[in-house]
Amino acid sequence: MTVYEATQERLARIFADFDNVYVSFSGGKDSGVLLNLCIDYIKKHQLDVRLGVFHLDYEAQYQNTIQYVNETIEQNKDIIEVYRCCVPFKVPTCTSMFQNYWRPWEKSAKHIWVSSMPENCYTEKDFPFFNNKIWDYDFQERFSLWLHEQKQAKRTCCLVGIRTQESLFRWWAIHSGRSYRNYAGLKWTKQVYDNVFNVYPIYDWTTEDIWTANARFDWTYNRLYDLYYQAGVSLETMRVASPFLSAAQDSLKLYRVIEPHTWGKLVSRVNGVNFAGIYGGSTTMGWKSISLPKGHTWKSYMCFLLNTLPERIRNNYLSKLETSMKFWREKGGCLSAKTIQELFDAGVEIEVGDSTNYRTNKKPVRMEYLDDIDISDFNLIPTYKRMCICILKNDHACKYMGFTLTKNEKEKRKAIMKKYNLP
Repeated sequence: MTVYEATQERLARIFADFDNVYVSFSGGKDSGVLLNLCIDYIKKHQLDVRLGVFHLDYEAQYQNTIQYVNETIEQNKDIIEVYRCCVPFKVPTCTSMFQNYWRPWEKSAKHIWVSSMPENCYTEKDFPFFNNKIWDYDFQERFSLWLHEQKQAKRTCCLVGIRTQESLFRWWAIHSGRSYRNYAGLKWTKQVYDNVFNVYPIYDWTTEDIWTANARFDWTYNRLYDLYYQAGVSLETMRVASPFLSAAQDSLKLYRVIEPHTWGKLVSRVNGVNFAGIYGGSTTMGWKSISLPKGHTWKSYMCFLLNTLPERIRNNYLSKLETSMKFWREKGGCLSAKTIQELFDAGVEIEVGDSTNYRTNKKPVRMEYLDDIDISDFNLIPTYKRMCICILKNDHACKYMGFTLTKNEKEKRKAIMKKYNLP
C-alpha cells in the first residue's frame, strides 16, 4: 500500500466518524497537500459536508503565501468554510535582544503592519477565550474547543499536516505509544479535549511524496517554493513559517532577494530583523564556530555581553545562570562514565555521586562552572562559553544550556508537550 492509498483509508475513517472536520492550513506544502487531499476526497465521494479551513494569519509573511491562501479559498468556497484568524496573540521571536515575542495585528502597530487585514476575517473579539497572555500555539488548541462548541458537534477533528520525517518531536508525537489519548487506538490521532482530536493523516509521507502528489494530481501549491528552489534552498529545508522564529534566522535574508518590498516592512516591524537577516546563521549570532575576542575569558565576555542588554533581559539571563550554578553545585548533572573520566583527565574538580532519581545508568556530577573545556561531550558541561552562545543566539529561554525553566516557561513547555503528545 502506498502512502497515498493509506491516507485515503484514513480519510474514509475520519469523514465517517467525525461530524465536524477542519484542516489547519498554514499555506505551506504539507498543509496544502492535506487540504487538497480532503477536497478531492469530498468531491470524489460526493459528501454532503463543508470542510472547515483554519488559517492563522501572521500578518508578516511572503506575499506569495498570502496570494496562495487567497486563491485556495476563492477556488474552493463552494466546499470549504473558512476561519481566517487575525489575532494579536504572542508569537516567539529570536531576532531581538530586547523582546522575546511580538504580536501580529497589534492595534498600536497598525501604521507599520506588514500586510493589510483581509476582509471577513476573525479577530480577537470573536473569541471569548482570547486574552493578552495567550500564545499562538495556545490559541490553536483553544480554537478547536471553541469550534466544537460553536458547531455543537458530537466529535470534532482537526487535520494537521505534520510529517514524522520533519523532526524527532513529530516522530514522537505519533510513535510515543500513549494509546489512551488516541481515538479508537489509532496512533495518528491525539485527543485534545473530550471528543476533540488532532489527526495526522500524512504523518508517514516524505518530502518527495509531497511534491510527487502535487505533480501527479496537478494541485496548486505555494509558488514561493519555486523561488526557494531558484535561490538554491534544498527541498528538505524549505519552510513557510513566521520569519522571526529561531529556525528561520538563517533564511531570513531570503526576504531581501525574493520580496524586497516585504523585507522593507519587516525591518521596521520587529526589532533586530535587519541584523538577524545579515548575520543570522553566522558566527556573529553563535550559529557556527564562535571565537573568543582577544583579551577576554569566556566569563568576562559573558559579562560584557550582559552589560550591553536592557536590564530586564539581562536579569533574565542572570536568573537562569544562578539557577544552573546552584543545580550543578547541589544536585549535579548526570554524565556518562566516559565523560566523567575525561573530566578527571583534564584535572577538573568534580564530585561524583552514587545514584540519581533519574532513570539512567549515568551518575550525578557536582561541579563549578568552567570557562570552557575541550572534551567530546562539551555540550553537557556547564561553561560560560555556552552561556555566551545563548546570549548571541537571543536564546531567551536558554534552551542551548538546558536550564531549569521558570514557572511561565514550564507552563509554555507543558502546553507544547500536550499538543505534540510528548511524555
